[in-house]
Amino acid sequence: MEPVLADDEAVAAFARDGVACVRQVLSAQEVAAAAAAIDVALARRSPLAQVASGTDDPGAFVEDFCRWREIPLIEQLARYSRVPAVAAALMATSQVRFYHDHVLVKEPGTAQRTPWHQDQPYYNVDGHGVSAWIAVDPVPEDGSLEMVAGSHRGPWLMPRTFLTRQAHWFPEGSLAELPDIDADPAAFDIRRHALRPGDAIFFDFLTVHGAPGFPYQSRRRVLSLRYLAADARHAPRPWRTSPPFDGLQDELPAGAVMDHPLFPVVWPP
Repeated sequence: MEPVLADDEAVAAFARDGVACVRQVLSAQEVAAAAAAIDVALARRSPLAQVASGTDDPGAFVEDFCRWREIPLIEQLARYSRVPAVAAALMATSQVRFYHDHVLVKEPGTAQRTPWHQDQPYYNVDGHGVSAWIAVDPVPEDGSLEMVAGSHRGPWLMPRTFLTRQAHWFPEGSLAELPDIDADPAAFDIRRHALRPGDAIFFDFLTVHGAPGFPYQSRRRVLSLRYLAADARHAPRPWRTSPPFDGLQDELPAGAVMDHPLFPVVWPP
């Protein structure tokens, strides 16, 4: 099958819904590279790695961040795959910077749900951005990412830690709380897609999303690549962001363009 880039339908869907599914954004060779990169990340976890599931979970939900400078395969995919061009088309931006990578692995039988959340409030940037949630393994629809269409229009909602639900970022009461989506899912326009390896779900940093557990005998390996539009600006927070960029405020003033080696321009090539 020929790879599909961001056609008019995907661009319109992203603008309207804050989410678009793009099939075969990575070739078979690139999927193999992504799988190898995830294997390296799991074998040599960084200080940012965490297990986001309880000790009593029959599986495990493992995450790691910001590995592209140590794992060349991730850098190659982040910079030179089709993904940056798709990100540029969806965000309708003249320039795209790479923000960071995120490895997400749910081992077979993982019960832990990824709670509903937005990504933007965890970050040290203001402006537009997009995540590409790229399947490395087959993902059935009922084990896939779930998105609340239209939620990218805001407002910002309170970010909390996944396991203990603590407000480590914004003070309690300073942002609206997420609605109880699971109590009445029919009240929300929830989008989900079955994915083959190489397919990706692109979503706005403000789009509310979550994911079920993975009660299957297979793994669910995902490489998420995140990108910034030309309007993105540095927004240092008075707390440790996720992921953290320690010391960046000493090199990049608040409100500055993200012109720093940590955030290379990846489009135009």
